[in-house]
Amino acid sequence: MGVGSIATRLLADYGAEVIKIEDRIKLDMPRRLPIYKGGSRAFGEEEADPNPDLGGMHNNYSRNKLGVTINMRTEKGRELARKLIAKSSVVTENFAPGIMEKWGLTYDALNEICPEVIYARMSGFGHSGPDMEYRSFGPVVQAVSGISHISGLPGEEPSGWGLSYMDNQAAYYNSAALLMAILTRNRTGKGTEIDVSAVEVGISLLGSVMLEVSANSRSTRLEDYPLGNRLDHPLGAPHGVYPCQGEDRWVAIAVFSDEEWENLIGAMGHPSWSQDESFSTHQLRSQNQDALDQHISEWTKQHTPHEAMTILQRARVRAGAVQNAQDLNEHDPQLAHRGIFFEMDHPVIGMARFEGSPMHFSGLEQDNWRSAPLLGEDNHYVFKEITGLSDDEFDQLVDEKVI
Repeated sequence: MGVGSIATRLLADYGAEVIKIEDRIKLDMPRRLPIYKGGSRAFGEEEADPNPDLGGMHNNYSRNKLGVTINMRTEKGRELARKLIAKSSVVTENFAPGIMEKWGLTYDALNEICPEVIYARMSGFGHSGPDMEYRSFGPVVQAVSGISHISGLPGEEPSGWGLSYMDNQAAYYNSAALLMAILTRNRTGKGTEIDVSAVEVGISLLGSVMLEVSANSRSTRLEDYPLGNRLDHPLGAPHGVYPCQGEDRWVAIAVFSDEEWENLIGAMGHPSWSQDESFSTHQLRSQNQDALDQHISEWTKQHTPHEAMTILQRARVRAGAVQNAQDLNEHDPQLAHRGIFFEMDHPVIGMARFEGSPMHFSGLEQDNWRSAPLLGEDNHYVFKEITGLSDDEFDQLVDEKVI
């Protein structure tokens, strides 16, 4: 749903001509999900007959791309896809394993159509092994790779992650793999098949945890572990997020030394509880974090997140407001200076705001030349100009609902 689109979006942002092939009958999920400008419904609540050009997630994932429709259930549709592949140099797919094989679009077949093709395959478990046929979404990948197991609070069940985190992470590995394959082909003249498993990407993020298990024989779930927002290597106390004024507003605070502790309690006005013997050393504060966190929370509740952050930072205490989407979009001066967010016009949605690329280059800029394509918007250009269909051939495929 996201891996293939995000991987190619990064390349499209910097000048690659990316053509997204869609099904006009079975709409792509990002077109159907109820994330719209100006309002939304529950994430899992799909609309029976959605407008395919309103989907905010599709508009985000598919900016700077061309878009065509092909009915791959028909032989004429598959033949048209092969004609388009013959004019391309890179083919990427994000289907459940087995779909491309069913259509006869294996690496060997593609290499005959387009010699030295780069064929990038993106799936949850990879295209070999006993689990290769399983389908997956980001939360499934996070569970299988072990990320969900280490996430949460001590003594509680694993909490998982609040979004399909691995969709994004696996996408960036795919982007890097595509660039490496293109570089290698430029040097050797040879293409390659790329097979990235999102589960294996997830495992690559667990180095420190695997070291704990293998070197220290420490389980990743105990009554006192995972530590949530707390830290014991090195000791940090207080170390966590604390409630502030407003609904669901928080500030993060981290203290690592006696000097930082003195700065903290000074910023808080030297409250009487700070003189308690149980908080007299860094080690004792680490051992008594439950009580310490309650006291810290009573102070932070008197301030907004940014007020608390400003007060503490001026006192040389490590602190940061936990920002929500509105803070990021409208209030953060650093992000505004960097220009991470930008706007593009869309013929149906209107002006829409996007997150940009976190990379900056000298002499190279992100090329935001269009918003996401309407369903089948580029059929005429791609099929007539690139694949070379005549007007009559094109019209016939339209009449037969192949495109």
